[in-house]
Amino acid sequence: MSGANYTPDLSFENSAPFTPVCGVDEAGRGPWAGPVVAGAAILDIDTMPTGLNDSKKLSHAKREVLFEALQSQITGVGIASVEEIDRLNILNATYLAMRRAVAALRVAPAFALIDGNKIPPDLGCPAEAVVKGDGRSLSIAAASIMAKVTRDRIMSDLAQQFPGYGWETNAGYGVKAHAEALTRLGVTPHHRRSFKPIHKMLC
Repeated sequence: MSGANYTPDLSFENSAPFTPVCGVDEAGRGPWAGPVVAGAAILDIDTMPTGLNDSKKLSHAKREVLFEALQSQITGVGIASVEEIDRLNILNATYLAMRRAVAALRVAPAFALIDGNKIPPDLGCPAEAVVKGDGRSLSIAAASIMAKVTRDRIMSDLAQQFPGYGWETNAGYGVKAHAEALTRLGVTPHHRRSFKPIHKMLC
């Protein structure tokens, strides 16, 4: 199923059995370094910003503008640390970040739309998983922007403290420059030791 055929709208929100509905998405499941971050968003149909879409389809500048515009909506962010990723595994750490994002909403949602094909346990409300949801549901798109911009800012800050790994541009993903820097500079406290490439280096 390709998200390219979709433009996000409120179909899933409008057909949800309960309101208010929040969208939930994460950023940073795949990188070798840094936390995993989840966003949650409850949109006001009358005041929500226009142009919301899957954060990966938006330019950096557009994401930043929409992130600021989303502050007028009901949004929450949840973070699971590298230590939690290594202790719980990346899937369970992602669920933890999602629960934290939903808990951070100033209004408790009655229903959640989760990007992907799995629903986190103990979310606090009923939920539906939506495959490619960040390109299909405006609430999930908003959550994806909250998560992505927050995580990119964290990685830019960490790049100042640990220069040379290129985190300000690669966000901790396992690109060639990051791999070469690991060989040259070694493993930092912000690398995920449970991830195979890092684990292999340490062993």
